[in-house]
Amino acid sequence: MEKQLRTDFKKIIDSSNFSEKEIAVKEKYLNKFIQNGFPGKKNEDWKFLDINQAIKSKIHNLDYFNENLPNEIDPKIYLVGLEHNKIVFINGRIEKIDFKYEESGKFEIKDQVDNEDLLHNVNSLVDLNSAFTNKYYKILIKEGYSFKKPLIIYNLTSNKISSKNINIRLDFDLKSNSSLKIIDYSIDKSEKNFVNIVYNFNLSKDAILKNFKLDKEENNNIKYSYNNINLDTNSIAENFILSFGSSFIKNEINCNLKGKYSSAFVNGILNLDNNKNHEIRTSINHLNENTKSYQLIKSVLGENTKSAYQGKIFVKSNAQKTDGYQLSKAILLSDNAEFNAKPELEIYADDVKCSHGSASGSLNQDSIFYIMSRGLNYKEAKELLINGFLLDVVEKITDNQIKNLIKNIMGLKEWI
Repeated sequence: MEKQLRTDFKKIIDSSNFSEKEIAVKEKYLNKFIQNGFPGKKNEDWKFLDINQAIKSKIHNLDYFNENLPNEIDPKIYLVGLEHNKIVFINGRIEKIDFKYEESGKFEIKDQVDNEDLLHNVNSLVDLNSAFTNKYYKILIKEGYSFKKPLIIYNLTSNKISSKNINIRLDFDLKSNSSLKIIDYSIDKSEKNFVNIVYNFNLSKDAILKNFKLDKEENNNIKYSYNNINLDTNSIAENFILSFGSSFIKNEINCNLKGKYSSAFVNGILNLDNNKNHEIRTSINHLNENTKSYQLIKSVLGENTKSAYQGKIFVKSNAQKTDGYQLSKAILLSDNAEFNAKPELEIYADDVKCSHGSASGSLNQDSIFYIMSRGLNYKEAKELLINGFLLDVVEKITDNQIKNLIKNIMGLKEWI
């Protein structure tokens, strides 16, 4: 693997115009990845999803160099019914940036940002991303400005590629009293690629981020998504994950509550069938006093599916008055479905309110019988119970337009 990595790394360097400093930084991350490789079950954070084995069995020989050729955008990919700004990636290449709904001078787009110290010592997949990302942008939102429309990031893979490692990276800097709604939307036409997405967010005082991740297209790609969010005083990060399309995906969110009165929310749905293997892992780090976090993750698991939730709440010794809540629940629709949970509390302060819990089981047959006695058939009764189970998570979304969009994508109904 090392020979392949170094050969493909040289191709990227030769085909780009990186400075000597940028090349040195990238080479440092390359060497770190070569040293550690893809994480496997021996790594505690990957005990439920072995990405190393998944890549070996599904992709075999992975190519790390993407020629970065231009691609034509099919307008049919765009979500309708929601006016929005756009960033379009196709096969890891940025093809379009369109912020037509926003005021000029209120934001900046910077390319090829020096990434030396932004995300170091996270894990080997972030190292791989830092080494092989060809070009990425930093979106800066200026003080006091709220984006008028959501930003949808379209992450597309086309049927022109296979056995490729696709690395995508974006940084966001929300200055004081600014706000942004972002939807990370995956559309996959390719098969058997490894897609590695890293976003880094810095929220200044009183900034608000609403961050949504939607993976709904059926595909056989292997995916990893890492979001790092740093929160200053009185800032808020609302996160929502909808995960049901890819065959193998791990979504990871790390929130650092650095400022007083900052808050982080993570809500997620894993709705799986057809041998899918998905995981959500969260790390909420309470680093100052009077911070708050809330996490609710629900899974519905069909035939031969596997889901996992690893959630950790860390409370530093000076983070008094912390309020942290974490809960995961799963409905297993098949005897061979599997749900794993690893809730963690690591608390060094003595004046806190923290809780965590996890529960799993099958649909309640008495409830199904009761609903059928009201005139619904078995299938409708089952659908009604699953709807209610998942709607509880969707209703946590504070933006009504995006909430309705997600309900439509999922086909959720509000029964009367």
